[in-house]
Amino acid sequence: MNKRKLSRQQRWRVEKIQAERAKRAEKRGEQDADKLAAGEYGPEQPGRVIAHFGRTLDVRPEGDSTPVRCHLRANLEGLVTGDRVIWRAGQDGSGVVVARGERGSVLERPDARGQLKPVAANIDQILIVFAVEPEPHANLIDRYLVAAEATGIAPVLVLNKVDLLPENGGELRALLDRYAALGYPVVTTSTARDGGLDALHQRLADRTSVFVGQSGVGKSSLIDRLLPDEDLRIGALSEDSRKGRHTTTTARLYRFAPSDRGDAEAGELIDSPGIREFGLIHLDEVQVAEGFIEFRDLLGRCRFRDCRHRQEPGCALLAAVESGEIHADRFASYRRIVDSLDET
Repeated sequence: MNKRKLSRQQRWRVEKIQAERAKRAEKRGEQDADKLAAGEYGPEQPGRVIAHFGRTLDVRPEGDSTPVRCHLRANLEGLVTGDRVIWRAGQDGSGVVVARGERGSVLERPDARGQLKPVAANIDQILIVFAVEPEPHANLIDRYLVAAEATGIAPVLVLNKVDLLPENGGELRALLDRYAALGYPVVTTSTARDGGLDALHQRLADRTSVFVGQSGVGKSSLIDRLLPDEDLRIGALSEDSRKGRHTTTTARLYRFAPSDRGDAEAGELIDSPGIREFGLIHLDEVQVAEGFIEFRDLLGRCRFRDCRHRQEPGCALLAAVESGEIHADRFASYRRIVDSLDET
């Protein structure tokens, strides 16, 4: 689509608005500097961003659970929930963030223009939540795994509502065993019975996590159980369609207490509308192939350097499928993902 041309008056208005914004930002920076010089702010101290609201954010001081509403220095941009920062407390109970710490990891997702933007930082693991209802499909799980692998953050598979599984586990249990054989951690949960979250508590302890997954799998219900003191909204599962609705609206980092079993460490999780679902539009065929962990040792071993793993002779992946080294369903899932990228 061609860009709409602006008239001279429209361009003038845009330039004027931008200049006014820049002037206001510069003024805020000067005011911050004056206050810092005048001693209106205390000494520098570490903290962590637990929520972001444009030019202001909530920072949790290190060793304290009470957040402080802070604003940003004019020259400090790009902070996201989970960032570790240096901030100074003001005399009025507010604060100012003066620096961002180094990120151990950053979770990005494409915006409307396809450009990657950070949405959370310093995450230890991505919990991919799916459930017995709505019925999960292997290709959807594989798409989440590929997206998670591309971030460099460890993925964990969480099957919720296991109380609805048949006694023998059925095909879904066999699918989980297949992922476990690949080396992926698999956790089963249920909010309908005592002890249904024990394994999840163990996995979350002493880590910062994010939950992703399609609507209706029970992410908000799990978080509500993990954070009984937080006021979280839970969407009801439609009896007709068996599909849920997203209910989380504000990106925030939560800390939950150790479970009743006495875990040594608590954990943290970030819940955000920008994190719940992953898209793959920003990935190419090579990145998708690398997202299938059992492919990695075979990539680059095909006869032809530009092999697309379709029907080319000497394809290492096709040979591995024939020998059973790569499961045929996983390879078919890979092909569907690549084909969907071509369609996009």
